Amino acid sequence: MAAIWAGIDAGKTHHHCVAIDEGGRRLLSRRVTNDEPELLELLGDVLALGDEVTWGIDLADGGAALAIAILINHGQPVRYISGRAIHRASEGYRGEGKTDAKDAAVIADQARIRRELHQPPHRPGH
Repeated sequence: MAAIWAGIDAGKTHHHCVAIDEGGRRLLSRRVTNDEPELLELLGDVLALGDEVTWGIDLADGGAALAIAILINHGQPVRYISGRAIHRASEGYRGEGKTDAKDAAVIADQARIRRELHQPPHRPGH
């Protein structure tokens, strides 16, 4: 198995996750409810795809707080990509207009190719 990049387009009640391989090929695309059991199931499914996963997410708090906490608590590397950066980057990707799945794919791909991304702040208790 190999490295995987997973992008999460975060929302208040639902998230969309896309996982890609080193060549940018889509391995998983799924909408999940923003609750712990579904997020843990998603985590397990993505981890089963490769040896090493790097996660990208478009929100640093709010609706993404639970997903970020779960990922960090499971020792997963998480990188924050701003909505503005996603919007600019998405212009260079083919496909439909703005959708959660496309945004999640852009986030995953940006996490794959950009090395300067930072980890979102994590506050205990969030």
